[in-house]
Parts: sequence; structure tokens; C-alpha cells
Amino acid sequence: MSHILPAIDRYILRLVIVPMMSVFAIAASLLLLDKMLRLFDFVAVEGGPVGVVFKMLAALIPEYASLAIPLGLLLGILLAFRKLATTSELDVLRAVGMGYGRLLRVPYIITAVLMAVNVALVFYVQPVSRYYYEQLEYDLRSGALGASIKVGEFTTLADKMALRIEESEDEGRQLKGIFARVANDKGQVLSISAREGAFLATTDAPDTIILRLTQGTIVQDTGSQTPRVLTFTRHDLPIDLPAIEQFRARGDAEREYILPELLRIGWNNDASEAKRDASQASFNFRLVEVVMMALLPLLAVALGIPPKRSTSALGVFLSIVMVVAYHKVNQYGEDIAALGRFDPILALWGPFALFSALIVWMYWRVAFVPGGQAIGALEIWFAKIGKRIGKLFRKRRPALVAAPAE
Repeated sequence: MSHILPAIDRYILRLVIVPMMSVFAIAASLLLLDKMLRLFDFVAVEGGPVGVVFKMLAALIPEYASLAIPLGLLLGILLAFRKLATTSELDVLRAVGMGYGRLLRVPYIITAVLMAVNVALVFYVQPVSRYYYEQLEYDLRSGALGASIKVGEFTTLADKMALRIEESEDEGRQLKGIFARVANDKGQVLSISAREGAFLATTDAPDTIILRLTQGTIVQDTGSQTPRVLTFTRHDLPIDLPAIEQFRARGDAEREYILPELLRIGWNNDASEAKRDASQASFNFRLVEVVMMALLPLLAVALGIPPKRSTSALGVFLSIVMVVAYHKVNQYGEDIAALGRFDPILALWGPFALFSALIVWMYWRVAFVPGGQAIGALEIWFAKIGKRIGKLFRKRRPALVAAPAE
């Protein structure tokens, strides 16, 4: 690489890569941590194994990466050019004849690579991982992942048994304080209490497990006035597991379709109109999100260079707001286009055209207008507000009063 890229390009590459990877890692981590807390609560309520949380988080990484990658790219380039500007290195480079187009050579190489990665994510990896996430959630709700019986609560099994366990030890292998109420087909009811018990698997009947009880009592209600009471040292109680339906096939939602499937459904006259609208909206949403990345280096330059003799970080804040707001606008455009209220071209490429025109104008102001500043007015306005706030909260120093001479 050192023999291929000139020294200035290697320098810009180092300036861009470090903050870009940092922002990407921080953004992805924050998104995953926020989701992790909710998943832990969900898995705890459903009584599933803790390991499924990390499988579900891994399935969400492609979805979060499709947003974190553009944000990391933008802030990486922005912070690189901000450093060049605040250290006056940018003035030196411009003085020796290097324009912004030449300085953006390496950032655009990085952008092309990340656009290819994002295409693979949004059109192939993300739909499959999203389906895998939905499948894990379904298996967790249905008990296919080994969801345990909640301690201290009544659990209904196969509509014929109510089971309650006071204590669970050794990861559920040893149960204490067991009460079960079982009804058979003849209308008879068995009330069983036992001091200890354990679940055992069966080889001949995979849909049935054995609850082995020790040291307990059985009260059988036969319909007569006096119920039958039996004591036992060990008793095996068969439990029929509820039937688990097979999870649906991939494609219940348009976001689960990969690119060939979207193209086949979206422009297939045999498909229903609602299906075509939803597929075309999803295709255009994914495509416009990727294409917008090509304009992020221009936006980074426009917002990353502060006015002369200024170290304001307003551009950094404004860049995050603009990217996130544009992403939300695209999501809204996809929703209304999927409902058939607007054409996908108008709902998604209309905001893209407006946002692109704004970015090109901001870059043109910085690159080709002498002393031009895309957000110069905002910089002055925020500077004035900052000074006024500083005056309001600045503590007044008490004046020193000389004591009168005696």
C-alpha cells in the first residue's frame, strides 16, 4: 500500500480510518447494548436460556451496521478534514495546488468499498439475518428453545395439568416443593404434592417427558364424597408436551426478501398490487440508502471545515442530525409507499434529490467560493447564543471594598 498511495494519501487515510472505525464501533455498541437490555428482560420473562440473547444480537448486527457504516464514514471524513483545517494543514495543501477533489481521492476509495459492503448487507445479509431473528423469537415464545417452567407460578401444560414449583436448583435439574393438578379424560382430578422431583427425557416418546416425584401425596377426586389419598416414595408422572408449530417460511415481510426476490415480486404483474407496492418500496428504500453514501464525503467536507479562527464543533453535531433525520424520512417514505399512497420514486427519490442538492450547494460554497462557509450564519448565531448563555451563568466576582481609615 505504501508504494501505491502517495504520502499525502496515506496521511489522509490514517486520519479517516481511526475515527471512522471508532465511530462505527461506538454506534454499533450503543445500538446493541440498548437492544440487549430489552432482550434480557424478554428472555427472562419467557424463561428461555441466556445464550439465545447473544444469538439474537448477532442476528441484529447487519441491520444496525447498515446505519452505523454511513455514520462512521461521514464522521471519519469530517473529523479528518476538521483536523486538517484547525491545524492549518489544509491551507498549506491548498497553497501547493491540491484542491478538494484531489484530497477526496482516498475518502472516495473508502466510500466505494463501504458502499459495496452495504449493498451486500441490505440486499442479502440483512433479510436473512432478520428472518433468523424472527425465528429465534418464535422458538423462544413457543418453548422450542427449552423454555423453563417459571418458579413460583402456575404453568398450564397441554390444557390438562397445572404445575407449580417452589424452588429450582442445579439449573433446573433438581426441583423442590412441587404441586400438580391433573385432569384425565374421565373427569377425575389428581392433586399431587411432592417434596422433590426432576424432569427426565424419554426415548420412545419424544413428545412426552417424565416428571419423577419423590416423597409425596396423591389426592384423587373420584366424584364420591371421600377422595382417595395415597402416599408414595417415588412416582413417575408423564407430561405431554404441547405441539410446536413449524415457523413460517421466509418472506412474510418485504424486508426479508433478498434482491432477486424483490425484483421478481415488485415487477411481476401476476402478484397482487399490495405485494408489488411493498416490494418496490423496500427495493427503492434500500437502494436510496446506499446511493446516498456517495454524497457523504462532500457533506463531510462542507461541515467539517469551521470558519477561520474558530474551533466550533457545530458541524459535527449537525452532520449527525442530518444523517439520522434523512434516514427517518426514508423510513416514512417507505411506509407510505408500501401502503400504495405514494409512488416509491416520488416518496424516496424526491427527498434524495432535495438532500443531494443541499449537499452539493454546501460543498460548492466551501470549495469554490473564496471565504465561503456553508453554515457560516449558523456558526455566528450559535456563537452569539453561547456568549449570552455564558454571561447568564457566569458567576460575578465580589468587589473588594477598602475599609475606612481610623
